[in-house]
Amino acid sequence: KQPQAVQELAALKADLMVVVAYGLLLPKAVLDAPRLGCINIHASILPRWRGAAPIQRAVLAGDAESGVTIMGMEEGLDTGPMFLVERTPLADDETGGSLHDRLSQLGAEALMKALPGILDGSLEPQPQDDALACYARKLDKAEATVDWTRPAVDIERQVRAFNPWPVAQTRCEDANLRIWRAHAIKGVGGAPGTVMNATRNGIDVSTGDGLLRITELQLPGKRAMAARDFINANNIQGTVLGAP
Repeated sequence: KQPQAVQELAALKADLMVVVAYGLLLPKAVLDAPRLGCINIHASILPRWRGAAPIQRAVLAGDAESGVTIMGMEEGLDTGPMFLVERTPLADDETGGSLHDRLSQLGAEALMKALPGILDGSLEPQPQDDALACYARKLDKAEATVDWTRPAVDIERQVRAFNPWPVAQTRCEDANLRIWRAHAIKGVGGAPGTVMNATRNGIDVSTGDGLLRITELQLPGKRAMAARDFINANNIQGTVLGAP
């Protein structure tokens, strides 16, 4: 937004500017500086998940696929026309971190595929359908707290989406327990948050619907560890997680 910075950018007489993971809206003067404008590599299949956290929101929502969009930039938030969309299915154990790494590679490949057509004008951008748009708001640490009254499937998605940040967590007696890996399983439980079983296979916690099996977790000041190692030193059976 500094006038001098805008002047220096204009002085470059660039043909095109590529923006990746910037996170803020660019002023019109910046968008108009390159001859062909600015393009962005956005980590979603637009118009779904416009905004700051498309990767985590896709995992959290249980989307079957994600992808990258090479898009022209406008003054609106991720509203510009699309030059190229590349898709990839989400794995059953997909995390925010694994999808980020995969889309980083896919985005680089998509950019190299789209650039020649953008530069010579042969690749025509397509407008987004605003009626299909949804917003991927910025992640908040408060979202990482597990609500055990929710279904196990939803909590599993929360754990996977927030790995590696901000990491799902719950209260365990007088400590905050970070949950790095877990998956939903069928079973009859008790009150939400109750540890029903603690075995070498994992720690099974009752939820609003089904059980969540925790397989990797972390205590404050400690390294993440497998659940089987945790229960060797901690008698957690019957404990109610999330209790104040």
